[in-house]
Amino acid sequence: MAQISWVRDELLLACALVMENGWRELRQSDLRVWELSDLLRSLPLHGDAARDQRFRSPNSVSRKTTDIATAHPDHVGPATKGGRPTREIVSDFLTHPAEMLAATRALRDGIASGELHRIPVQPDEADDDGGQGAREGRLLLRWALHRERDRGLRNKKIRQVQRLNLPVRCEVCTFDFGLTYGPLGADYVEVHHVTPLHITGSRETRLEDLALLCANCHRMCHRNYKGQSWRTPDAVRAEMRSVTSRAAACAS
Repeated sequence: MAQISWVRDELLLACALVMENGWRELRQSDLRVWELSDLLRSLPLHGDAARDQRFRSPNSVSRKTTDIATAHPDHVGPATKGGRPTREIVSDFLTHPAEMLAATRALRDGIASGELHRIPVQPDEADDDGGQGAREGRLLLRWALHRERDRGLRNKKIRQVQRLNLPVRCEVCTFDFGLTYGPLGADYVEVHHVTPLHITGSRETRLEDLALLCANCHRMCHRNYKGQSWRTPDAVRAEMRSVTSRAAACAS
């Protein structure tokens, strides 16, 4: 079969295993390698390729743990050719260990519950680099986007805002669809989870967890940039203010 590159979600699970093993590789005979092999073969990422018995076999999983272990800066001796994504995942685990392990737990929870297998592919789950750089991987982003498109949840959030006599508009840039498009845009807005799944876990979404956003600001909250694909509305608002301040300084 043709070689299929490891994607971020797979590397996330494999690197967590190596980290928990003291940054040492795991042999093919290790039961944890067999468990991970079965898990990777179940992920809704590679379609029919997962039906091939050679796909993510225990041997290939063991080799990947070697790539990860030898990419650690404390490894003595030559590193195997694991590639840039492998080096990046190791760097992320060393820089953000708690966050990366939390993402791993959330991913495993989603797989175990069957939730991730029921969610269809979302059209914007892959960003400019194919979603490789986002710390939580593609599947958790897919899950989050799917939840944010829940029409019932969105309508409940809008009704909550209306009961508080607040405007139904973007919380970042204040864009109001109704003011711009008239009746066509009245009460239209998108919702965004303020805290990512890999931090909150798979608990039921509360209305307080959601923010109202226009389509542009929503996309910026999710854009994969510098290893992150999740930003709070406050963070995006700060980016906008920074740009405005720099423009004003240049103009003066």
